[in-house]
Amino acid sequence: MQIRSLFLKHLAQTNPEPIGLVINHAEGMYLYDNNGNKYLDLIAGISVSNVGHQHPDVLDAVKNQIDRNMHVMVYGEVIHDQTVNYAHWICSNMSPNLNSVYFVNSGSEATDTAMKLAKRYTKKSGFVAQIDSYHGSSQGPLSLMNDSYFTKRYKPLLNGIYYINQNNLEELIDIQPSRIAAVVMELIQSERGALSATLEFVRYVREWCTKNNILLIVDEIQTGFYRTGKPFAYMHYGIEPDVILLGKALGGGMPMGAVVTSEKIMSSFTHNPILGHITTFGGHPVVAAAGFAANNWVFQNIKQLKVEEKSQLFKELLVHQKIKTVEGRGLLLACHLTTDINIVEFNKKLLAKRIFTDWFLFNMNAIRIAPPLIISNEEIKWVCKMILDTLNEYD
Repeated sequence: MQIRSLFLKHLAQTNPEPIGLVINHAEGMYLYDNNGNKYLDLIAGISVSNVGHQHPDVLDAVKNQIDRNMHVMVYGEVIHDQTVNYAHWICSNMSPNLNSVYFVNSGSEATDTAMKLAKRYTKKSGFVAQIDSYHGSSQGPLSLMNDSYFTKRYKPLLNGIYYINQNNLEELIDIQPSRIAAVVMELIQSERGALSATLEFVRYVREWCTKNNILLIVDEIQTGFYRTGKPFAYMHYGIEPDVILLGKALGGGMPMGAVVTSEKIMSSFTHNPILGHITTFGGHPVVAAAGFAANNWVFQNIKQLKVEEKSQLFKELLVHQKIKTVEGRGLLLACHLTTDINIVEFNKKLLAKRIFTDWFLFNMNAIRIAPPLIISNEEIKWVCKMILDTLNEYD
C-alpha cells in the first residue's frame, strides 16, 4: 500500500484536507519529496529549524550522545552533562534572575508547567491572557485561548481566566488583581499574524504585575533564539519577565520545551508536595545535545546571519496592491493580504511553485514567513518574486 494511503488510514488527521506532501529528506533550506522535487521551507517547521535541516553540528552532537546513552532517567538522581550544560548556557544568555530551567517535551507542556508553578508560588488561581494568543493545545493552554471555535467542544476548561486585547491598558485596569496568579503574554502574537505589543503596553503590564504580586509569564516559544533579531523578544522591551516559556527552536529540530524562572520561584516544585511537576522525557540528553548544538551555532554566527537585514529585505520587496502590510520582527513575519484572496488556495499555488508555507490560526488572510535563519538574500528575492507573481495571477 502507498505511503499516502497508509498515512490517511493510520495517522490521526487534524483537518479534513491535509497537505499530504511526502517528505523523503531535507537539507539546509529545502525539503525534497519522493519524486525529487525541491521545496524552499518558508516556515522552518513553525519556527523550529532555525539552523535549517540536517545541520552538521546538530548531527554530530546527536550521534555523539547516542553513542554514550539515550534515555536513563532525567528527573531524579541521575545527572546528564548535556542537559545541565544546556541549562547553564540558556541562563547565561538571559537576565541574571532567570537562572533555573525546567525542561519538558513541548511548548504546550511548558505553558501547563508554568501555570502550575504560578498557582503554587502565588497561592492564587486566576490568569490574564490576550485575545487571539496561542500557548498550546493541552487543557491548561487551551483555557488561555478565548476563541470559542477552538475551545467550545472541550469545556469545562479552567475557571478564572480573564482576556484582554493586546495593547489595551484599560482592560487590564478593570481586572481585580487579588485573584490573579500570572499574566501570560506573547510579545508578538504569532497566530494573529505576527502583531507586536507596544512598548507602553508591555512596560505597564510589567509594573502592574510587580505591584500586585503577579507573575509575568512571557511566551517565547516562537520568538526565542534570535527569531526576532534579538536573543529573546523580551529584550526589545527592556523588561525582565518572571517566567519564560521556550519551545520550537529550543530542541534544534527535536521535541523540547522549557520553563525558565528564578531559583526562588522554581523551588516551589520541591516541597508540599514534592515532585510538583514530573516528566519522563523532559531534558532528554539526546534532545539537549541537539538543541545546545543548534542554538550555540546561531549565537556564535548571528552577525553573519543578519536577521534584521533579511527582515527588512522581505518588507521592502513585498509591495503589491493586494498586500496590505507585512507585520512582525526579524524572521517572524506575516504578509497580510486583501480579503478577496483565499489563503488556503493561495498557499497551494505557492506549493506548486515549490514554496512550502502556511497560514495562521487567527488570521486567514496572511502568509506565514518564518524561514530558517540561514536563508540567503538571493532566496528571499526569489521567494518574494514568486509571491508577487502569484498575486499578479489574481489580476
